[in-house]
Amino acid sequence: MPHYTTLEDLVGIEHCKLGFYQELQQKVEQLKGSNLELEKKRKEIQALLDGITDLMVVLAEDMSIQRVNHVFTDWFPGIDPIGRFCYEIFRGKDVRCDNCPAMRALDRDEIVKDLCIYKVNDDFKHYEIIASPLKTSPTGERQVLLFKRDVTLEKEFQAQFYQAEKMATVGALAAGVAHEINNPLTAINGFAQGLKRRITRLEGKVDDDMYGDFKEYTETIIKECLRCRDIVQTLLTFSRPTASSLGQVDLNQCIVDTLFILKHHFKEQQDLTVKTELQEDLPHILGDESQLKQVIINLLTNALDATSNGGRILITTRADETGGVTLVIEDSGCGIPLEVQDKLFEPFFTTKPVGKGIGIGLSTCYSIVKNHHGEITVTSAVGLGSAFRVALPGIKEEWTKKNIPSW
Repeated sequence: MPHYTTLEDLVGIEHCKLGFYQELQQKVEQLKGSNLELEKKRKEIQALLDGITDLMVVLAEDMSIQRVNHVFTDWFPGIDPIGRFCYEIFRGKDVRCDNCPAMRALDRDEIVKDLCIYKVNDDFKHYEIIASPLKTSPTGERQVLLFKRDVTLEKEFQAQFYQAEKMATVGALAAGVAHEINNPLTAINGFAQGLKRRITRLEGKVDDDMYGDFKEYTETIIKECLRCRDIVQTLLTFSRPTASSLGQVDLNQCIVDTLFILKHHFKEQQDLTVKTELQEDLPHILGDESQLKQVIINLLTNALDATSNGGRILITTRADETGGVTLVIEDSGCGIPLEVQDKLFEPFFTTKPVGKGIGIGLSTCYSIVKNHHGEITVTSAVGLGSAFRVALPGIKEEWTKKNIPSW
C-alpha cells in the first residue's frame, strides 16, 4: 500500500532540520571559542619564545632545520633556513659534523650539553649548545630541540680574569726571585771589579797567555753580571709596575720619540726599511706616556729581532669612529706559528733563542694596554711576518681631572 507524506511528517522533518541546525550552530560557536583560546595560547607561547634570547632550532632526524625562533634572523639576516641542513648553515659544511651534539642527543635519548666555536660574520664566537630530543612529534619522526647561547663575552672575561690572576702570581714570584738573585749577583760583580783593578799587577809576573786568560775571564764575568742585573731589573719592573701618571698623550709623538731612541738598533740591521704611516690630527688619548712608550719599544724590538736583513717594518696609526686610536706594528719577519699565538702574552713565554729574552716583554705590553682599557692582538703567519694591533680608547667628556677612570 503506498505511503503518502503527511503534514505531520513534514513538520517532523523540519523540526529535525532545525534541531540539527541549532546543534551545528552550537558546535560552530564552540569551535570559534576553542580557536580563540588556541590563538590566545599561541600568542602567549610566541611571546615566551620571542623573549628567549638564545637561538632555538628544531631539527629533523636527518639534521634538516624544521623551525627556528626570531634570534636566527638576528644572527643570520637574509637566510631562509627551513629545509636546509644545520651543518650547512652553521658550519658551511657538506657533511655532518663529527661528535654532533644533536645526533648524540638522539642516539642516547637524553639531553646533551656542549661548547662549540662558530664563525659568524668573519668573527669566531663561542656557543654553549643544549640538545634535547623531542618526544611529541605528530608524525612519529624523531626530532631534536637545539638551544645555542653566545658565551663569547663570558669566555673573554674568564680569560681576562685568569690572565690577571696569573700576572699577579707571576709578579710576586718574579719579585722574590729577583731579590734572591740580586744579593749574590752584587757580590760577584763587586769581587770581579776588584779582580779587574788588581789584575794589572800580574803583568810581567805570570805567563802572558795566563795573564790574557785572567783578564778575559774577569771581563766576561763582569759583562755577564751586568746582563743578569738588567734581567733582574726587568723582573722587578714587571713585578712592581710604577703608578700611572695620567695625562693627554699624543701617540704619534710617542712613536717619533721611540724611533729616535732605537735608531742605532735599526742601523745595525742591513737594508732594513722602517716606514711610518701616521694619521695627521690623531686624537689625543688619556694615558701614561712613559708606559705607552715602553709598549712601542717592546713591540718594535720584537719586530726587529724577527726581521732578517732586507726586511720591512711598518708602523701605522689611525683614529676610529669612537674617538679612540689604533696602533699597528707590522714586520716581514719569520712569523709566529698558530699553535703558540695564544701563549704570546703569558709571562716567561718566548719564541726567541736562549739568551735573547726571558719572555716578559709582551706580557708587560699586555698589562699596560689592559690598564689603559685597551686591547692588544696579534695576527701572524709563518714565513710572512706578524702584525701587532693596539687599540686604545679616546678621551671621554666625563673623564675630567676630578673624575678620571681608576687605573
